[in-house]
Amino acid sequence: MLSAYDADSHKRWRRGLVAAIPDWQWTVLTLPPRYFSWRVRGNSLSWGRGDALTVLRQPWDLVVTTSMTDLASLRGFVPELGRVPTVVYFHENQFDYPVTGDAVPSVEPQLLNIYTALCGDLLLFNSEYNRRTLLEGAEVLLHKLPDQVPGGVCRELEDKSRILPVPLETAAFEVAGEKNQRLTFVWNHRWEHDKGPDILLAALRRFGRQQVPFTLHMVGQQFRRQPAEFAHIQKLLGKLDALGAWGYRESVAEYRQLLAESHGVLSTARHDFQGLSVLEAVAAGCQPLVPDHLAYPEWFGRGGWRYSEDVESCAANLCSAMMRCAQQVQAGAGLAVPEITHMSWQTMASDYRQQLEDCARGAGNFP
Repeated sequence: MLSAYDADSHKRWRRGLVAAIPDWQWTVLTLPPRYFSWRVRGNSLSWGRGDALTVLRQPWDLVVTTSMTDLASLRGFVPELGRVPTVVYFHENQFDYPVTGDAVPSVEPQLLNIYTALCGDLLLFNSEYNRRTLLEGAEVLLHKLPDQVPGGVCRELEDKSRILPVPLETAAFEVAGEKNQRLTFVWNHRWEHDKGPDILLAALRRFGRQQVPFTLHMVGQQFRRQPAEFAHIQKLLGKLDALGAWGYRESVAEYRQLLAESHGVLSTARHDFQGLSVLEAVAAGCQPLVPDHLAYPEWFGRGGWRYSEDVESCAANLCSAMMRCAQQVQAGAGLAVPEITHMSWQTMASDYRQQLEDCARGAGNFP
């Protein structure tokens, strides 16, 4: 198991997978999730000429790696790996990230996605949205390159790709607790610009004018540098007497208890390849108030609020969705919550085992 940029979601997935197939003898190599540009380009050097070289040269039955691994270069440094069946798991792709104004334009991370995908025997994506945006983005990029671009690359990637979401732990479905009497929402995402804090701020200003008493828990992974909107959101929630939990919850039990007590989970994401935090909230009984695009239609159908790049329009749609949820709570009606128990490790472990075994045995009809 190779996790070249072992971010929280990657760590959660690999630990879940190892636990789900305990009869296999797993060896796990990871690199810390920092210095992104160096990590995605340098992981092959770190492993292929570092302390891991002896481990990598062993006669493995199967390699399972995340898409952050520079698999083409790693196989060059360690030729023995070229003969081992390899599964590449795509938590994300480099073709669908919103670009910030201070970002340095570079196609290298996108090309690395293509090279790693070409080296894999089986490509697993956490959503069809993730798979589609990679294939579409790769097609566009390859058409832009000046010459000597071989044909059939994207067809090859498509033929050996499958959809297999990151499952939720069984404990996520077993949270006990009653809903708060006061209308309660939770926003549980990374505190970064791509998760749409500006949209959330605009929606909260609109919802605050409805004079409906509510509480909002703002939780999720935080960083030293945060968009300015978070300070404005905190101030606004204070004025509205709506400020609930604020900041990252170290305790998983405390975090899941907040989810269980909330009525709705909000997403204002400009990109989400799966939306694991929303799924976890839904597993705890929250109604999803989410964009009607990205990966969400795959899990919840097309009944959510329609996302728009225009902040005010999008905020109005979210405010309307919050009001519908509020009316259900005020009427004492049961909240409509999608059924997602099929997305647990308990249910999906056999799917993972089958896909990985087929790849290891060469039985998956992969190119």
